[in-house]
Amino acid sequence: MENPIIEHETQEHHPMGFLTGLLLGGLAGAVTLLLVAPQSGAKTRAKIQMKSIELRDQTVETVQEAVTQAQTKARQITSGVRDKVDELNVRSQEALTVPKEHLSSAVESGNASVQEILD
Repeated sequence: MENPIIEHETQEHHPMGFLTGLLLGGLAGAVTLLLVAPQSGAKTRAKIQMKSIELRDQTVETVQEAVTQAQTKARQITSGVRDKVDELNVRSQEALTVPKEHLSSAVESGNASVQEILD
């Protein structure tokens, strides 16, 4: 069985879940408003229209905030990956330099030995 605290933590970071809840809550509120409305149909329709506009505006704002957060997180991740790539490039260059120097000295020693044998 999964830990409910961990499951809750992972679910609270998903803006789509929030948006779904927001839309379902708005719909439930609209239906409740219709069922208990003590006013005329025209007033009720006007009120529903106003509430739907408010809900739409809130949804747009929430989506924009979620997109901004996602872009910020993507930039942070990209920056971190670039830093790691740069670090690995430096390490690989350092790792290749030492064997290259040893190989160069071995080749020079081999050339010197061959030259001695030939002379």
